[in-house]
Amino acid sequence: MTRPTSRVLALLELLQGGGTRRVGDLAERLGVDERTVRRYAEHLVELDIPVRSVRGRYGGYHLAPGYRMPPLMLTDDEAVAVAIGLVVGRRAGLVPESHASESALAKLRRVLPTRLADRLGALLATSSFTAPPRSTVPTDSEVLLTIAEAARDRRLVEIGYRDRDGRRSTRTIAPDGVVGHSGHWYVATADRTFRLDRITSASLLTATTEHAPSNDLPGAVLESLATAPWTHKISVRVEGSVDDVQRRLPLGLALVTPLETEVRVQFRAERLDWVPALLAGLDRPFVIEEPPELRQRVAKLGARLAEWADG
Repeated sequence: MTRPTSRVLALLELLQGGGTRRVGDLAERLGVDERTVRRYAEHLVELDIPVRSVRGRYGGYHLAPGYRMPPLMLTDDEAVAVAIGLVVGRRAGLVPESHASESALAKLRRVLPTRLADRLGALLATSSFTAPPRSTVPTDSEVLLTIAEAARDRRLVEIGYRDRDGRRSTRTIAPDGVVGHSGHWYVATADRTFRLDRITSASLLTATTEHAPSNDLPGAVLESLATAPWTHKISVRVEGSVDDVQRRLPLGLALVTPLETEVRVQFRAERLDWVPALLAGLDRPFVIEEPPELRQRVAKLGARLAEWADG
């Protein structure tokens, strides 16, 4: 299991405040036990950071006198790029922890030169977006990094998983990579796709995999989402080219395959009430192959539209 890097860095920041910090106080601030604090301190020592321990009733840890982390040196363009990346990542729902972007921005502004920090603050205060921020379940950064490490090194990983119905299971997977889509991270494997915020734990295994990952991981994830086992299986033939029909559909909703003079649009849905409006929005002649009840729903929508147009 990889170390929880964010908490190790948080320990370093606490120690940089000066003085000797008691182990119990550090454990409370970090939300871990005292044994874990000692392990984090050992990790900082391994990184050649001079953490000194003080024994006794009021003992704890402090940094060697005069030690400071090197200052963060960013050009104006680099600072703007980092800030925009943090803000956009948070709004897109892809920042691992809900407060991570705010705390990172605060740290960034503290270490920047006054003039640059002021200009960056002006950007953050006056910028706005046309789309509302996504409200998603925060992704565990430790799980995200563990999955990414396994994908890079072609290693197996054991995960705890909670499906959409709340059922829990333990699985061993060989991740090909992670893909961000519509406010979520997804883990692509040879067999299926897992939504990363439903992975409750992840542990690297020593075993490796010889499976070669897909050359188009985003495409593989979109195909997996389009064929998810929802209640209704929908198949429609539509006049038009693959590119023309695909651009009229939400990204990742359906599989579009070419026929002789038409394309076949296939996807799954839990309910049918929204599908007639989607088909009408294609603005192309179509034939419903399945399910039969969808024809009735489309006919009723057509009648309503004709009545409203006459009225």
